[in-house]
Amino acid sequence: MSTSSVRRTGITLVAVAAALAGLAACGGSDGDSKGAPAKEQHKAGSDFSPVAALQAVQKKTDGAGSAKVEMTMSMGAVMGMSGNGSLAWGDGTTGTMRMKYTQGSQAQMMKQLGSDSIDARYLRDAYYADMGPNFAKTLGGKHWIRYGYDDMAKLMGPAGAVMKDQMQNATPQQGVKTLLASGDVKKVGTEDVRGVRTTHYSGTVDVAKMVDRSSGLDAKTLDAFKTQMNQSGITTDTVDIWVDKDDLLVKKTERAATKNGEMNTTVFYGDYGVKVSVQAPAASDTVDFSTLIKSKSNAQPS
Repeated sequence: MSTSSVRRTGITLVAVAAALAGLAACGGSDGDSKGAPAKEQHKAGSDFSPVAALQAVQKKTDGAGSAKVEMTMSMGAVMGMSGNGSLAWGDGTTGTMRMKYTQGSQAQMMKQLGSDSIDARYLRDAYYADMGPNFAKTLGGKHWIRYGYDDMAKLMGPAGAVMKDQMQNATPQQGVKTLLASGDVKKVGTEDVRGVRTTHYSGTVDVAKMVDRSSGLDAKTLDAFKTQMNQSGITTDTVDIWVDKDDLLVKKTERAATKNGEMNTTVFYGDYGVKVSVQAPAASDTVDFSTLIKSKSNAQPS
């Protein structure tokens, strides 16, 4: 396998890892989501302000600690995929997901590699992807690729640094935080989502401003990241969320324009509080992505 193929496969899996964690191009921010007077903390379905209602949703969802997740994602002609599993949050994001490529050039690439699905494990310091038996033949029989978050920050530059921050702080309430910090949140109405009565909120986020407020990264890294975002064509992210009577997030959608076409994600959450157990694959069955890149670069030209 060529170095360029390894790089393309690796970066694709990193992007998918973020999507499956319920993330989009921009991260959430605590921003103005804290410190509201107690009298303004209301149920999401009430007639009070959307900001006050979503503050209650943020607190309740964050406190739940874990949930089952089901999602779909598409990006123009590049990618179409679906995934499901369980994630826990609090002291970093942990959990397991199974993803399947359904369409686009990335799906074709994965089929050429002998698989259209991937098992993923999220730990506090890294993300692991099981590429399947056919791909393992190119890795000396090892099935899992490890993506250390520190390595991602180094290999992907500013985008990797932001990705690291997102991956280590991902929760379902990310969309809630995003709306609260956007200054553009509005209550759309009440709707049924898979048989559950929910309240629907919507807003549009300025991606550059959101990164400023949420990432905690240094100014140089942020400026470089914004340049990359501008080159991709992403300027705004439209977020919609649906919450139930218990102030728990039930569904989230995000839509953003990119140079590769419109990106759409839909995530469903349920079974809050579910037990999540995950451990790193055996070291003997794992290859580190940074090591893989170095070995391929030394073995053949790019």
